[in-house]
Amino acid sequence: MSGILDGKKILITGVLMESSIAFHAAKVAQEQGAEVILTAFPRPTLTERIAKKLPKPAKVIELDVTNQEHLDRLAGLVKDELGGLDGVVHSIGFAPQGAFNFLEASFEDVSTAMHVSAYSLKSLTMACRPLFEDGASVVGLTFDAQYAWPKYDWMGPAKAALEATSRYLARDLGKEDIRCNLISAGPIGSMAAKSIPGFADLADVWNTRSPLSWDMADPEPAGRGIVALLSDFFPKTTGEIIHVDGGVHMMGA
Repeated sequence: MSGILDGKKILITGVLMESSIAFHAAKVAQEQGAEVILTAFPRPTLTERIAKKLPKPAKVIELDVTNQEHLDRLAGLVKDELGGLDGVVHSIGFAPQGAFNFLEASFEDVSTAMHVSAYSLKSLTMACRPLFEDGASVVGLTFDAQYAWPKYDWMGPAKAALEATSRYLARDLGKEDIRCNLISAGPIGSMAAKSIPGFADLADVWNTRSPLSWDMADPEPAGRGIVALLSDFFPKTTGEIIHVDGGVHMMGA
């Protein structure tokens, strides 16, 4: 039986653990027929170890999205491996610990969060752009930036910047038939979550407000959402944010 990504070549960032949404995006993408290449930073060897748990082998390339040399060499490395690209998954977010105190955070900490978590969607997409032959689908991961969440602090404005960046990329790359969309996922007990002080307070919102039961230990629904947006089943959808959050986004106070 053919899959919805048959013959597609996909680059996926952010595979850090088996509990990562990016890992499940890679797993489902392979199951749906895609060839997958992974990027990793700062420890490619960790991602290589996790990649062995995927259904098929996947090469890992070191990529620091704040390093212009890494970005400049990316297209050549991917071309040598896959020839071209049909899709890119941006699953990158980072803020220094200081950014999790909203009122006291330094601009240095905030600017790092913005660079890694938001601007990198643009820089990653542009680095891959030479490989997009017949259009492509770029999919990123956000955490609903309409609201001020408990404990999320400067990652909230960083995600708001990511959401705006996605819309502007969708605007400027649409003429090349490149789509840019985001999945807004509910909380998952991933590496990213573990770096947020007081994450349990944030996650508890889902225990009381999610219409659909929400399992923080199950990243696969978000991974499936990513794969759906990578596929040809959303050919005219761009600049969109699809919620995979059990429905919390539409619940009133």
